[in-house]
Amino acid sequence: MVRKRIIIITGPGFEDTEVGFPHEALLEKGFKIDVATSNNQEVIGKHGYTIKPTVKYEELKSKNYDCVIIPGGHEAPDRVRQVKEILAFVREMFKTGKIISSTCHGPWVLISAGIMRGKKATCYPGMKDDLINAGARYKVKPVVVDENIITSDHPRNLGPWVDQTIKRLS
Repeated sequence: MVRKRIIIITGPGFEDTEVGFPHEALLEKGFKIDVATSNNQEVIGKHGYTIKPTVKYEELKSKNYDCVIIPGGHEAPDRVRQVKEILAFVREMFKTGKIISSTCHGPWVLISAGIMRGKKATCYPGMKDDLINAGARYKVKPVVVDENIITSDHPRNLGPWVDQTIKRLS
């Protein structure tokens, strides 16, 4: 059986649990995990968790991955959404029907990639206007799945979010 490949894309100031929890849960299920960061350097989360990139963002190719995970943390997705190569990668993942899974403030990256118009989604409540203004149909739910896009609203819902991601990958 070929192991499915997942890329986690984050940046400095990420929400520690939103990177650490899916990383460990998906590794435990046998998925191959890579990490890319907005600055191609080791980054530190809001609470001190450190993660090193295993691939440079310039090297990201949709043919190499089955899923992209974009965690939140306010600062990290704001940095990630400013990197044009990452936005192009997310658009290509979307166009090819690959899974895009994002939580908390992570959907900012999906908005900047221009893939949210007409999609049902959720996010951290403080950024719901951004989602609505991007043309998405905002839902007040812990997890929303719309075709190949999975979104979640808050770190307290990491379990259901990761479960839905695993379900879609299976």
